[in-house]
Amino acid sequence: MARILLAEDDNSLRPYLARALRRDGHDVVSVRDGMEALMHLGPDKFDLLLADIVMPELDGIELARRAERADPGIRVMFITGFAAVAMQSHRQGKHAAKVLSKPFHLKDVVAEVKLLLAERGVATTGRGPGDPGA
Repeated sequence: MARILLAEDDNSLRPYLARALRRDGHDVVSVRDGMEALMHLGPDKFDLLLADIVMPELDGIELARRAERADPGIRVMFITGFAAVAMQSHRQGKHAAKVLSKPFHLKDVVAEVKLLLAERGVATTGRGPGDPGA
């Protein structure tokens, strides 16, 4: 099970993402924006930051930079409608960030999270995206 910090300002999308990740066996802290996410950051608290790029006050790119400073081992994945902007802006980070462009299917998010966490060596015990009930 991985610990995931989900920062997504879309109130209709956030609960679905959190639920899909929880159903896959992850411990998810779900927040509505980058400022709220900052309150949860710290060394070794999360395996993955899953953040929308366009959020009020503190965007996902700056949130990712701060998350990497707070925890150099954290992995980052962006969800956005602006993938090209994300890749150009976040290449300066320690790790290359994965970007999923909206719209996407929840099973694709779960599968990409699983791949990214496997690269870091984080055990995932949840069901795969093709398994019943996933």
